[in-house]
Amino acid sequence: MFDWLIVGAGFAGATLAERIATVRGEKVCVIDRRDHVGGNAYDELDAAGLLIHRYGPHIFHTNSAAVFEHLSQFTRWRAYEHRVLARMADGMLVPMPINRTTVNRLNGLSLTSEEEVEAFFSAQAEPVEEIRTSEDVVVSRVGRKLYETFFRGYTRKQWGLDPSELDRSVTSRVPTRADNDDRYFTDTHQFMPADGYTAMFRKMLDHPNITVMTSTDYAAVKDSIPHRRMVWTGPVDEFFGFRFGKLPYRSLTFRHETHDQEWFQPVGTVNYPGEEVPFTRVSEYKHLTGQAHPKTSITYEFPAAEGDPYYPVPRPENAALYKQYEALADATQDVWFVGRLATYRYYNMDQVVAQALATFRRIETTLPRGDGGQNLVAAAD
Repeated sequence: MFDWLIVGAGFAGATLAERIATVRGEKVCVIDRRDHVGGNAYDELDAAGLLIHRYGPHIFHTNSAAVFEHLSQFTRWRAYEHRVLARMADGMLVPMPINRTTVNRLNGLSLTSEEEVEAFFSAQAEPVEEIRTSEDVVVSRVGRKLYETFFRGYTRKQWGLDPSELDRSVTSRVPTRADNDDRYFTDTHQFMPADGYTAMFRKMLDHPNITVMTSTDYAAVKDSIPHRRMVWTGPVDEFFGFRFGKLPYRSLTFRHETHDQEWFQPVGTVNYPGEEVPFTRVSEYKHLTGQAHPKTSITYEFPAAEGDPYYPVPRPENAALYKQYEALADATQDVWFVGRLATYRYYNMDQVVAQALATFRRIETTLPRGDGGQNLVAAAD
């Protein structure tokens, strides 16, 4: 009998498994339908001996000292500030997010101050009475030309929808700058795990109270792994048998390539905002990892409508559908729903860790240690 069954060995599941095993001293079984731990952050050596991310680049960044300190128990860090360039149809490379260099290079200008750039944005901006959509966010800030250059095509590819059909939160994630800061993120802590994400997860889960079972689907073992409580990090609609219908997600497919040259591109990621190519970005891992190697490995990302769920689609009707599942989740005793898929939110990695740590604090507050609870083997029936 396990005290806890945790479904999913990504950031949410691994964080809670370690805390429950270490702090509460309870026995935990962690299962994952994939053949590895680490979720989408899983990294591995390819055939050339290069460390790559199987599911596309994952760059750790956070403003939370608590999250950074917690993960620092399980990894050394390599300082890394991610930089992204956008490739125009004519081959020109410009910084992304938009900054002063981007504006000058695209428009043949020589603006030298933030005030001049802000004046340029103001002259281009279109008044929007109520900012509701992702299109509203951008055109009200920088105007239609920059919107069409950087956001419309990329968003259509990434989400399969026009920005005018998506919640404002999608493009609000990408800032617009008036200075020359070309870092993609500005968080206080910007690092990569020195030995990779997989090594960090393995250390996190290396505890005598934790049993890990990969290549294991919950539906196949839910009746054969006795447990008292559960953490569910998979899709919330799946847990409830899609009772109200499927929640929409966007997926990704990847094309990994190794090239017989030292470098492929000047930065870790190059975005392709135009609709003339089907992929959204190309990432080169040696920039991220600092690995020295005569060859280099890259990944092309292709958005897809079908496949593993990656991104909840932020539209009002989807939020309303999730609310129905959220009500079921709230009413389900002794099952804790944590993570991007379980709460249908577009979280970054650090936000998932923060949510998992907050969940553990609630567990500590509400569940006395050693309290057996109820048997939840058939909780999803």
